[in-house]
This record gives sequence, C-alpha cells and structure tokens, in this order.
Amino acid sequence: MSTFTFATVPQIIAGPGCIARLSELTKARLGPRVVVISDEGVAKAGLVQPALASLADGGAEMSLFTGVVADPPEAIIHSAMAQAIGFGATGVLGIGGGSSLDVAKLVALLCKSGEALDDIYGVGKVSGQRLPLVLVPTTAGTGSEVTPISIVTTGAYEKKGIVSPVLLPDVALLDAELTLGLPPAVTAATGIDAMVHAIEAFTSASTNNNPVSRALAKEALRLLGANIEVAVMNGTDLAARQAMLLGAMLAGQAFANSPVAAVHALAYPIGGRYHVAHGLSNSLVLPHVLRFNETACGDAYAELAPCIFPHLEPAGQAERLSGFIEGLAMLPVRLNLPVRLRDVGIPKEELPMLAESAMEQTRLLVNNPRTVSLSDAARIYEAAW
Repeated sequence: MSTFTFATVPQIIAGPGCIARLSELTKARLGPRVVVISDEGVAKAGLVQPALASLADGGAEMSLFTGVVADPPEAIIHSAMAQAIGFGATGVLGIGGGSSLDVAKLVALLCKSGEALDDIYGVGKVSGQRLPLVLVPTTAGTGSEVTPISIVTTGAYEKKGIVSPVLLPDVALLDAELTLGLPPAVTAATGIDAMVHAIEAFTSASTNNNPVSRALAKEALRLLGANIEVAVMNGTDLAARQAMLLGAMLAGQAFANSPVAAVHALAYPIGGRYHVAHGLSNSLVLPHVLRFNETACGDAYAELAPCIFPHLEPAGQAERLSGFIEGLAMLPVRLNLPVRLRDVGIPKEELPMLAESAMEQTRLLVNNPRTVSLSDAARIYEAAW
C-alpha cells in the first residue's frame, strides 16, 4: 500500500435541530465577537436566525455580512474581510451554500494572516494562520464545510482555487432543518454535485488517491443515491434531508484528500461565463465525461454502480458499467433538471471558447484518469450541447 495523507475537520456535529446548540457547542472556539458570513437569500429565508439567537444567548456580539453571491468575486472577499477586521472579530461563522462557506474560510484566514489573495492562489501557498472557524451548510452538495479549498472568481470569468489545510474549519455542523426550504431544482443540482465529488474522488489520478477517501466515496454514493429523489420530490422528509447532508459531507471529505478532475474542470467555465449554478454545471457535463473516461477507469465505475443503483449488484461488469453511466445520464431527467448546454442558453459557436477555458484548469485536469486534450474537451462540450 502506498503512502498517503488524510486530513479532515477536528469535529463534526450532526443532527436535526443541532443549530439551536451552536453557542454551547462552539463558544469556547469562536470567542466573544463573531462575524457571521452568509448571503441575502439564506438570511431572508430565516436560516441565519437560529444561529444568531444561539450566539446571543451565549453572550456573543455579532456582525452579520450577507453580501455573498454565487461564484464570489475577489471584491466580496475584501468587503467581508474589511467588515470582520473593523468589528474586531474573534471568530468566523459561515452559514449557507458553498459560496458562503468558501468566503468564510478566506475571511477567517486573511483577517489573521494578513496575506494577499493574489499570493495564495494554488496549492499549498498559504503560510499564515486563521481565526477560529465554524461552518454550517444549508445545501447538501459542495461539502465545503469539510474541504481545505475556497474557489474565487477572478477577472471577468476565470475561477481560481486556494487549497490549504489551514482552511479546514474547527467545526462542521450539519442540521437538516436548515435545508427543508431548498427548492427541488437546487436540491437536485447540489445532490448531483455531491455525487460528482464522490465519483471523481474514487477515480482520481492523484498520487494521494487513498483507501479512506474511496471508502467514504462509496458510502456517500449509497446515501445520496438512496435519498436524492426522495429529497427532491418530498422536500419536507427530514430523514432524507439529513442523509443528503451526511452524504455530501462524506463526499467532501473524500475529494478534499483525493481531488476532483475533468467534470469540475469543464463545469467551471460554464458557471463562470454563463452564471449557471455549480451543481447544474457539473450535471450537464457529467455523463459525457464518464463516457470519455470509461476506457481508463471502467472497472472503478462498475464497482461504484451498485452504490447508487442497487439493482445492478448481481449484474456483470459490462452491464454495471453501462448501467452506471446511463443511470447517471437519466438521473437529471428524472429530477427535472436541464440536460443540455443549449437548455441553459449556451450558444454552440462558443463551445471552442469553453474548451480553451477548461484547459486552463490544470489543477483539476491533472487528476483525471484519462488525459484530456483541447480537442477532447471540445468534443465533450459538443456531446453535451
């Protein structure tokens, strides 16, 4: 067995209603002055209020920043950081979707380390420390609450990642009650995003692909596969919602250590240029990347197939493989998501530009089990169009 590393958060707190105990569970970490990072939609839906009430009951002073937007640009990071520094924050609480959690990570880091964003893009560039950090997801998708990664939109369209173990929070809190109001389309897209994390972690060409990540990926797919349709069709099913949160978190732990690949690389330009939500961007290209990759990792896909589709358990290798790819191609159809790039307003003549942008995601493409050329990327986009 080859040498590997595996890192995750020190503490995970999970269970419906656990947000009410936030202060009791985290006061010693966050300190007396907490900056709370979220977005306007989450705040208006009342999802931040239980956290604020708990912190207030514990005697903390709070400063609420709700300026996070999807695919956050650098300006949002700087604005949130300035508010936190001006407030004299002793700790950071992020509550919301992946974008809010990513911003919270960087606010916690930059407020203490004094580093500049431009100096820390990439892998292992962070040298300083961060403020205490607690993350609370309100979607079951990104797994950001357990990953050492923050994604920032730079310039007009490009996305860059900051990857460092310093970004792992002190506590991840998973409360399915905070996800009950998610619309079906968001539930579906974020759930598929989590599935992609698990699939790409399991098949990653990274030298740190490891047995812990692979085991977590399989369990994540079992939870997600068994519950995604229930959560989408009956969004008040608390058990399904909690299972989705747990599955997304396990997938996050998996890909935090065995990183994702071409699905994400091809999804990023779709989100950056056309403001398509990240989970949906992944869903649009997923089956086409799987078909491209099957010659390199068909055995792995066949191994994963029964995790999502238990009826494939007794099937042979070839049937498992085809059932895995076709099943994932049909899943967004059953979940009423768009399935073609044209369905989200992407003109066919811009596919070459998307392919060129995808090839810039070298941090991700290096992990793909099959090498992706510019012409390969163009063909995958054409198949998805």
